[in-house]
Amino acid sequence: MTKRTLAVALMTSCFLGTAPQVFAETPSPSTVQVTEVLGSSLAELPDFGSNFSSFDLPNGLQVVVIPDHRAPVVTHMIWYKVGAADEVSGESGIAHFLEHLMFKGTKAHPDGAFSKTVASIGGEENAFTSQDYTSYYQRVAKQHLGLMMELEADRMANLELREDQVTPELQVILEERASRIDNNPSALLGEALSAALYRNHPYGIPIIGWEHEMETLNRQKAIDFYNLYYTPNNAVLVVAGDVTEDEVRDLAQKTYGKVERRAEPGERLRPLEPPQRTARTVTLRHERVTQPSVRRSYMVPSDVTAKKGESVALDLLGYILGSGTNSRLYKALVVDQKVATSAGAYYQGGGLNDTSLVLYGSPTGDLTPEGLMDLMKAEIDRLITDGVSEEEIARAKRSLLSESFYAQDNQASLARIVGSSLTSGSSLDQIKSWPKRLAGVTADQVVEVAKAYLQEHRSVTGYLLPPQATKKAANLTTSPAEQKPAAEQSKDGDDAAPAGLPGPKAREMAKPKQPPRSAQKVPNPQSRPQGTPKPKPDVKQPEDQTEKPDLKPAVEG
Repeated sequence: MTKRTLAVALMTSCFLGTAPQVFAETPSPSTVQVTEVLGSSLAELPDFGSNFSSFDLPNGLQVVVIPDHRAPVVTHMIWYKVGAADEVSGESGIAHFLEHLMFKGTKAHPDGAFSKTVASIGGEENAFTSQDYTSYYQRVAKQHLGLMMELEADRMANLELREDQVTPELQVILEERASRIDNNPSALLGEALSAALYRNHPYGIPIIGWEHEMETLNRQKAIDFYNLYYTPNNAVLVVAGDVTEDEVRDLAQKTYGKVERRAEPGERLRPLEPPQRTARTVTLRHERVTQPSVRRSYMVPSDVTAKKGESVALDLLGYILGSGTNSRLYKALVVDQKVATSAGAYYQGGGLNDTSLVLYGSPTGDLTPEGLMDLMKAEIDRLITDGVSEEEIARAKRSLLSESFYAQDNQASLARIVGSSLTSGSSLDQIKSWPKRLAGVTADQVVEVAKAYLQEHRSVTGYLLPPQATKKAANLTTSPAEQKPAAEQSKDGDDAAPAGLPGPKAREMAKPKQPPRSAQKVPNPQSRPQGTPKPKPDVKQPEDQTEKPDLKPAVEG
């Protein structure tokens, strides 16, 4: 998947849902409003989600159908309204651990029979956990949809776990953490940034979990979590592809309809953040870092928590500031001043609770990361003082709306867009209305959200740096008291390395006692995270990073 496709999918995942690109003979009123922004070239694009349909089963399961008759293929996704942010304190990682264990089997389909069946019919499957949801995905030929529903309904009700299955899988997720987080300096800094930004809210805890808490997870904790949250009244079924609502309704009633409503998870109440009054800084020096970089996360409202009009204004602000080569940060710092190898920004709009708008960049030449951040702040100040031109905002709207339409040409992406939105506090009406709301944003609204939320006391800044040279190698003359610590973390729990010494070494990984489950792994249909968000534009990647910085990604597998 290209960076551009990934970026579009990232933003699309949480809020935009639509039908495939089927041309409408007569544009609807809302389509006309959107084309005032897009221009005549896209005038025939239909409304978002015009052919979506939804119904509920008696046991509380919500079902959404997205017809796409271009090929005899279907995407079947079951979404649970529970993620890492819903875990009990001290049991971080249990949501992701259970996602792994769901492939172990039931009495009717034991020992990985689910995945073997999917593979035997030439299907694809995957699963992923975010802060706000957990989802299981299959893409198969149309005639196998009933079988997928039967298998998924069975493990919704009848999961069986043995100690000889649970213990090796615990080792698998610990090694997964070692490879994805502990040996990835960018991911380590991301953890520290989140922990500092969210001082009270569980978004500050990594989806995969803290290692010392992961080590305490066991069979009973997984079963308790399963029994509370994996019930049909806490789930959303999304079926996209060569189907009709009547076909899906009939199959769902025969399979999912038999699953009893066995728990009442209740309202998703989480600790809220106290007022953001102090700017914070975290610094990580690591042996694998060769190019310094800087990130800053601002606490901002999400699509769900924002006041009317704010989230779409933040979408445009993130795009204008830092999306692509025409963005303000890239043009000023990379093209004009040539002081950075990369520079950008993005708004992570998805989530039940407040989220973040992130700046990032890597300096070049003699410029320090601190100096680059000062230049980024100057660009924000310039935007607030001078405003946004009508041409600039029109170009941003055109790009976001165009990319969102083009991103709908994949039924798996459509299913993920809808599922992630519905399990993160949004509704089908909000999904459908996003283009109209975005088209109505004014330049003044973009400036107002920048002024309200891009304030230093609402931020955490992170520096990713190479190890410091030793005293002997660098012939340093400063005293230990004058030397900057090798690692400064405001809220991470890791001990700082002594000043003047190399940063932490990469963690050595042991061979897992048992390989990951045999489920056929496929590319994430939308490659999001966490959960998050509308069609984001192309984002340049900082050096020494394997993914977009500070993204709260869904953990797959």
